Amino acid sequence: MRKIIQITVTIITVLSSLSIYAQSTQDGFNQIDYEITDSIYSKTLNSYRHFWVKLPENYNPKSKAKYPVIYLLDGFSLKSSLEVVYDNYWGHYMPHMILVGISNRKNRTRNLTISKIENRRGATMQNESGGAEQFTTFIETDLMPYIDKTFQTSRYRTLIGHSYAGLFTINVLLKHSHLFNNYIAIDPSLDWDGQKLLKEAKVKLKSKSFKGKSLFVAFAAEQLHMSDDTVTIDNLMENTSEFTLFPRSIVEFSEYASAQKQNGLQFSWKVYPEDLHGTVPLPAIRDGLVAVFKWYQFKSPQTYNNPETSIEDLIESLKNQEEIYKNHFGYVVPPMVEELFVGYGHMYFQTDQKEKAKLFLNKAIEYYPNKTLAYEMLADYFESVNDIENAIKHLNIAYNINRDEQLKRRIEALSQN
Repeated sequence: MRKIIQITVTIITVLSSLSIYAQSTQDGFNQIDYEITDSIYSKTLNSYRHFWVKLPENYNPKSKAKYPVIYLLDGFSLKSSLEVVYDNYWGHYMPHMILVGISNRKNRTRNLTISKIENRRGATMQNESGGAEQFTTFIETDLMPYIDKTFQTSRYRTLIGHSYAGLFTINVLLKHSHLFNNYIAIDPSLDWDGQKLLKEAKVKLKSKSFKGKSLFVAFAAEQLHMSDDTVTIDNLMENTSEFTLFPRSIVEFSEYASAQKQNGLQFSWKVYPEDLHGTVPLPAIRDGLVAVFKWYQFKSPQTYNNPETSIEDLIESLKNQEEIYKNHFGYVVPPMVEELFVGYGHMYFQTDQKEKAKLFLNKAIEYYPNKTLAYEMLADYFESVNDIENAIKHLNIAYNINRDEQLKRRIEALSQN
C-alpha cells in the first residue's frame, strides 16, 4: 500500500513540475494569440456582435487535433468564472476545449427571452423582449460557422446560460437540440410569461427524444422570497405568491425533467442553499461542467498508479478509455492528455520501470507528435540503456520542433561519446 501511495504522490509532483517546465519551453507554435476579442456583423440581428475566444494551452494549428467548444452567454460578465473553472478542472474532469464568450450587453432582454410581454412582476416592461429565436439563428448561422472556420473545432458543443440566458439555454435544448450536446442552465427564468416555456417543456420532455444530450440545472436557494424569510426549500412549493414564482418554476421543471426517463436526456440538477442569484454562476459552472462531462472523467486511475499493473493491462485500459471518448465525441481522441502520458512516463522512469515508461512516452508521441517533452524523455530512456543512436534521433526530432539551443548542445555532447 505504501508503494502505491508513493507512486501516486510521484505522479502529482511530476505533473506539477512538468507544467512549470512546459510553460518555460517553446513548441514551435507559440506565436498564436491564445485569447482573442472579436466581432462579426450579423445580418440576422442587423448589428455587430462582440465575442471573445480563448484557446486551450495545447492548441496547435499545425496538428490535426479538434477541440470541443463551450459557448458562454453573457460571456464578458461571466468570463472569469468560466476561466477559473476550466483552468482548474481540464484534464481529469473535462477535455481541453475552446471557450467562446458571447456578449449580451446590448439588447439582453430582447435577445434572450422567448416571447414578447408588456408586463412582468406587476410592472411595465421597459425593454424589448421575445427575440430568442432570432438570437438562436445568429448563433447557428453566423457565429458557429465563423468559429468553426477560424479555429480547429469539433462539433461537440456546450451551451451555458444564467438567468434569462438560462431560460434561453433550455429553449435551445427543447427546440434546437441539434446545436449543442450539453446544456447548463443556471437559475433559469422559467417564470417568464406565465411559465410559458415550463408548460412547453412538459410536452416536449415527454414526447421528444433527447438521446445523447445532457442538461444540468442550478438553483440558488439562499433567498426564496424577497420579504418573507420563513419560505424555505422545504415549504417553497406551498407558497403560491408572485414572489416565489421564479424559484417554484425551477423546482417544478427540475422535478418533472427528473421523472422523464424515456426521452434519453441525461438530466441532473443541484440546489445551492447558500447562494444568491448573483453568486451562483461560479459554483454552478463548475458543477455543471463536471456533471455533463462525467463520462469523460478518467477511469480507474489506480490501474495506472499501481506499480503491479502489467503492461498488457495498461494497454487494455488505454484502449477502453479511447473507446469511451470515441463513442461520445464521434471521432478518435487520445485516451490521456499529453501531460498525463508524459507524467506517467516520467514517473515510471523514476521508479525504474523503464518499459512502462517507454510505453507511455511512445503513446505521447503517437497522439501528440508535435510536442517535445516525450521525445526528450525517450532520449533519456535510450541513453539509460546505452542506445545513443536512438537518444540522438529523438533529440533531433525535438530540436526540429522547437529549435531549443539546450537540445542542440545535448545532441552535440552525445555525438562526441
